Amino acid sequence: MTEKIGVITDAEWEIMRMVWSLGQVNSSHLIKLVQQKRDWQASTIKTLLGRLVKKDYLIATKEGRRFTYTANIAEEEAMNHATQSLFNQLCSMKKGRTLATLMEQTALSQNDIQMLQKVLAAKLPDAPTMIECDCLPTNCDCLKEEAK
Repeated sequence: MTEKIGVITDAEWEIMRMVWSLGQVNSSHLIKLVQQKRDWQASTIKTLLGRLVKKDYLIATKEGRRFTYTANIAEEEAMNHATQSLFNQLCSMKKGRTLATLMEQTALSQNDIQMLQKVLAAKLPDAPTMIECDCLPTNCDCLKEEAK
């Protein structure tokens, strides 16, 4: 599935999180659940479901007059792809700072923090002293920011 993964919108993520939580859900039940959380019309939710099927994130199975939806991609795989896709767009030199800011602003359990410490400790011995900037040379301010 990884080769097929496309970008999904915030609204589509919301639908996917519900499907991942439920495992399998019919359209009418999903519409009720979404409408408890959001002020969305049934037609909007059906449009989002259709897009997710087209993007191959969901599998729709027709059962009578209803559709039942199941995820066609694991939640962790989708999250990893989305995160990697975002980080691929950042300047290589700014990724560490971005991760640090994200960690500062995110609630983490003690287990999460211990896992992150282990990952960082394992990377430290082989880490370069500096990551090369991959911005446009004439418009790069990375080295100025790094000196701060």
